[in-house]
Amino acid sequence: MSAFLVLLRKELLESWRTRRLPVVLLLFVAIGLISPLTARYLPEILELALGDELDVPIPPSTVADAVYQLQNNFAQFGGLTAIVLAMGLVATEKDRGTAAFVLVKPASRGAFLGAKLTALGIVMALAIAVATVLGWAYTAILFEPLPAPGWAAMAILAWLALMAWGSITFLASAVTGSAMAAAGVGIAALLGLSLLAAIPPVGRWLPSGLDPSSLALATGMPVVTEDLISALIGTIALIALGGVGAWLAFRRQEL
Repeated sequence: MSAFLVLLRKELLESWRTRRLPVVLLLFVAIGLISPLTARYLPEILELALGDELDVPIPPSTVADAVYQLQNNFAQFGGLTAIVLAMGLVATEKDRGTAAFVLVKPASRGAFLGAKLTALGIVMALAIAVATVLGWAYTAILFEPLPAPGWAAMAILAWLALMAWGSITFLASAVTGSAMAAAGVGIAALLGLSLLAAIPPVGRWLPSGLDPSSLALATGMPVVTEDLISALIGTIALIALGGVGAWLAFRRQEL
């Protein structure tokens, strides 16, 4: 078995034993269940709570609201989850001295970093898959069934967006050697790029530019191919920047 596969197995086992994987899965179970429920019943709750204080009537919920709610929860809670998981992947190992111990073995620094980033991707993929399946089922019950392939495509795009934030944080973890500094960089990137997304020529190249295509795919509407391609290019570029940048920084560091 190659050093990469051994290290990947180690990362996944550690995620399970430290309860990171179960906690993340439980969080995304909640996201999958609550998103369509919120979309379905929030207007009724507001009407009951506010009553005559409402100046305008609240329109009834639609199936698109359930998809939009799930997207928002992926972007907010999922983005923060990716940052929290990635912030200590390298910094904590360096701080404890375990990185130096692992690299004494016949394992390259590229395999060390690649296993960590791949494990992060697997954990996020499992979490998104669970939330998407539950979200699809509850949306079918509360509203109407939507095309499953479209939801699968939405899940893939959501995974790419979350991996962009995770990869940026991963890069910061390798460069700074501080988990807290890495988290700060990840959150700053999430907030900063979200603000830049308000500028249409810029936003179409950022992870948030995937949202319109995700909504269209999940609801069976037409997709603007040019916007989808540009957002994919920008998002994948951010993921590559995080991975390659972490390797370039880490390979020169003394442990």
